[in-house]
Amino acid sequence: MHPVEFHLALKFDADFADIFEVRGTRRTRKGVRSGPFVIEDRIVFSYVGLDEVERTTRISLSPVGTLLTNGTALFTFHLQPRATERIYVAVDCEIGISPAGRPLYDVALQSIANEASQLRSEAAELESSKGEFNDSLERGCSDIFMMLTRTPQGLYPYAGVPWFSVPFGRDGIITALQMLWINPSIARGVLGFLAMTQATESDDAADSSPGKIVHEMRRGEMAALGEIPFRQYYGSVDSTPLFVMLAGEYYNRTADRPFIEQIWPNIEAALNWIDQYGDSDKDGFVEYARHSDKGLVHQGWKDSHDSVSHSDGQLAEAPIALCEVQGYAYAAKRAAAQLCIALGNWSRGKELESQAQVLKERFDRTFWCEEKATYALALDGSKNQCQVRSSNPGHCLYTGIASPERVARIVHTLISETSFSGWGIRTLDSSEIRYNPMSYHNGSVWPHDNALIASGFSRSGFKQEALQVFTSIFDLSQSVRLNRLPELICGFPRLERQGPTLYPVACSPQAWAAGSIHMMLEACLGLRIDAPSRSIRFEYPMLPPFIRELRIRNLRVGDALVDLSLHRYPDNVAINVDRRTGPVEIVTLK
Repeated sequence: MHPVEFHLALKFDADFADIFEVRGTRRTRKGVRSGPFVIEDRIVFSYVGLDEVERTTRISLSPVGTLLTNGTALFTFHLQPRATERIYVAVDCEIGISPAGRPLYDVALQSIANEASQLRSEAAELESSKGEFNDSLERGCSDIFMMLTRTPQGLYPYAGVPWFSVPFGRDGIITALQMLWINPSIARGVLGFLAMTQATESDDAADSSPGKIVHEMRRGEMAALGEIPFRQYYGSVDSTPLFVMLAGEYYNRTADRPFIEQIWPNIEAALNWIDQYGDSDKDGFVEYARHSDKGLVHQGWKDSHDSVSHSDGQLAEAPIALCEVQGYAYAAKRAAAQLCIALGNWSRGKELESQAQVLKERFDRTFWCEEKATYALALDGSKNQCQVRSSNPGHCLYTGIASPERVARIVHTLISETSFSGWGIRTLDSSEIRYNPMSYHNGSVWPHDNALIASGFSRSGFKQEALQVFTSIFDLSQSVRLNRLPELICGFPRLERQGPTLYPVACSPQAWAAGSIHMMLEACLGLRIDAPSRSIRFEYPMLPPFIRELRIRNLRVGDALVDLSLHRYPDNVAINVDRRTGPVEIVTLK
């Protein structure tokens, strides 16, 4: 009610800790930290690392404080009744030479808003009759757009905040697959970036070999010094076949032949890696064994040290052939075969299709576990099956390598009470010795894993089971802050009137978690976009009970554009074309 005068002090500091130090790695030596200094209207901290790179943190304020000293800004305010004062704090984290100038807050905010608006205008828009579902869709899109980073090759989704805010090959590819029907420009950026960084030589320290697709890239001090191997690290066994898979799916979605021709040498190099370097012992399967003593022991998507074991709990010894990786290799060869046909190389296409069929037959003979009613998690270095029930065989349904006579049993195993927690399918079945609901990969629930499995269910004709998984992940999105699907949750059973048990250090947001809802919606709709034939297909579409109506706007196929309305009935989904510009056919199978 009266004018007031008061003082406000803001204190700043900067420790320049590498992200791996934040995660707990202890270093015996560090560089030289200096500051804070007051330079003009800024507080400046500086650090020269052991890699001889200067990293600087500059803090500027508006309005400028009455006193800037020793990392402190002191303000004196005189406020009239109901008056407002705003303080803007800008923190510039710079490496090496400082950029020229910094935009004002309002200018920077408007620039980001314009960029987000442009991204949204290029993407299909989704809206349902369920407001809560719309919130989850919007959160997923917003999070992915937030993590998109422009590279010279196009947009690339960085993996997750805070631990993985860098390019990851596997994560980028799967995120691109999830969002391909919504916005294929993400896939183009991912393919271009991974083609540019594809390995051309063997380097044990980086676990690289010619044709291999990068796993992870970091620019921090520890990576630059080799204290960790991730400066440009290739220790993932699945990124390379996934790269070829994405190229095939991207062409189906866009018919962008010039771009496929541009990266065709990279696709051939990746295929050569699968056969020559991925299959090191020439048994017909792709396996891994680390060559760097600092690298990852396990190099599939479940890459923690204890993620591959036998039924007695003993850890598997390398080289290890994971079941889902064989599925990726199978799908990669089939995708490349179709690309060859599109490019007019019929003989190469026929050769690749034949290789895929041989792999499928060999895989079923070698990996099937009759007693477990599923495929083995992996083969160890002695070619013994790792006979544990895991989520990995769900990816075999997604890629199509699973034999048709096995599918029903795999689905029932994955949806059983010991595997399905109520919040999603666990990474490891609760009946297994190493099951731990709080383990990173041995009992937790990952949204992206469930999205791939749900897609596999749908492609195999098990739509009700796909809807069950879809509903559980949607429920999860309603039970977490901001509807933001985290990297993973603990695998405890779902209890009535209780929420999920969160994993304390999960990335949130994470790109391939954010795209999961979109992928599961696509799966339940049976949506297939075939740009070369200018068609949109809905194969036995279904919607979950909580969605009565769904509208899809601005869906682009080549130069055509369509708006669709879908309505759920008890045993049917009706699809209406609200707008169509350009030549595109809409086909529905029921």
